[in-house]
Amino acid sequence: MWSACKNCPPPRAALAAYGTPRLARAAEQLAALARRSLTCFPAVKTAASAGAGAGGSGTDQAAAPRETPAASDSIEVVAGRAIEIQFQARRCIHSRFCVTGAPKVFLANVKGPWIHPDAMPVERLVEVAHACPSGAIRYTRRDGAPDESAPPVNLAAVREAGPYAFRGELQLSGVPAGFRVTLCRCGASRNKPYCDGSHHDVGFSASGEPPTGAADMLPIRDGLLAIEPEINGPLQVQGNLEITSGTGRVVARVQTARLCRCGGSQSKPFCDGTHAKIGFQG
Repeated sequence: MWSACKNCPPPRAALAAYGTPRLARAAEQLAALARRSLTCFPAVKTAASAGAGAGGSGTDQAAAPRETPAASDSIEVVAGRAIEIQFQARRCIHSRFCVTGAPKVFLANVKGPWIHPDAMPVERLVEVAHACPSGAIRYTRRDGAPDESAPPVNLAAVREAGPYAFRGELQLSGVPAGFRVTLCRCGASRNKPYCDGSHHDVGFSASGEPPTGAADMLPIRDGLLAIEPEINGPLQVQGNLEITSGTGRVVARVQTARLCRCGGSQSKPFCDGTHAKIGFQG
């Protein structure tokens, strides 16, 4: 499936082997396209499986470990009279602000349509959407009112035994990512860099109340926040950022940071190089 040459490495492995950041990112993009093709074009998956079962190569797939996302990249869109709701399952961490704050809009455990944007006043629904830490719920106003905008202060909350919850004008791996996102810091997510709740499964233990470090006030507190997950390494963050504890206390104010995402750093939330020692893959 990956290559016409049976003895050639798959493109992702071949590109990653060179080790340059640009080629590594290209390798990740190829892998993402391959995963998406299996979601969008099931016949490709069927043909590949049939080929392997009939004595076809199959060796290229076996030689290249695959990362299986917890959910597809698809976005469910439901339009109401005054607002359109967009839901992206891949980003959801089941914080339940939607089903508890708007139980008539977001119906839990039902078959068929489960999002009903007209079931509550639009301003209240907007507040519920803003409470979604992962950005799985976003919206577009249809009544002429403004859509969501960047907050006045860029924040990264360190959740107790859980992920980082970023708020700001976010760019993830060079791609605009909205204003809210939760990223894995336990190292176990199958949907990296996003959190998928695996910290519960692996018993991840990490304080949401790290000590306060350098916290001098930044002259500018908003602006673009670029987050780059390093290959098998930390989150490289560039931009004005206030890192807070889970209760909102300031941990640090920085303009660049390397945040642990392997789960092993002894100086969480910051990277201390442990990812290299434990062979973190991400």
